[in-house]
Amino acid sequence: MNPVRKKRLYIVLAILAGVGIAVTLALSALQQNINLFYTPTQIANGEAPQNTRIRAGGLVENGSVKRSSDSLETDFVVTDGAKSVTIRYSGILPDLFREGQGIVAMGKLDGSGVLIADEVLAKHDENYMPPEVMQALEKSGMQQKHDAATRTITSGGAQ
Repeated sequence: MNPVRKKRLYIVLAILAGVGIAVTLALSALQQNINLFYTPTQIANGEAPQNTRIRAGGLVENGSVKRSSDSLETDFVVTDGAKSVTIRYSGILPDLFREGQGIVAMGKLDGSGVLIADEVLAKHDENYMPPEVMQALEKSGMQQKHDAATRTITSGGAQ
């Protein structure tokens, strides 16, 4: 092989190695920052990974919100109609957070199946619900119950 071809071959190999390293680093960074969404049913069935940041969502069960009297810690139960999961959050909850409301919580599952949330998001008006929560409720047949409850609340009790 003549010296010019050998030099070109080394340049091409160096470029390919550089691109390969860049792609590997990018995929590694994306893998660490991905937050997969899990329904309460998936979490209860053990499909969600422990000690990995995930998103979970559903409707806050009526009567399930328990606030600590001496700290900002709040425990509540979220359901998709089929199964429920307990979420523990330490901090100030959104103003729109209430029982019967659709929420999405981000955090990690502990060994007992409780989601230790570091962020809780509530829907911003009466018509919006996160798409993942909407799909989970539709699958469980609970969407009709939520729609009826929302109509009752917004119309002052009259249908």
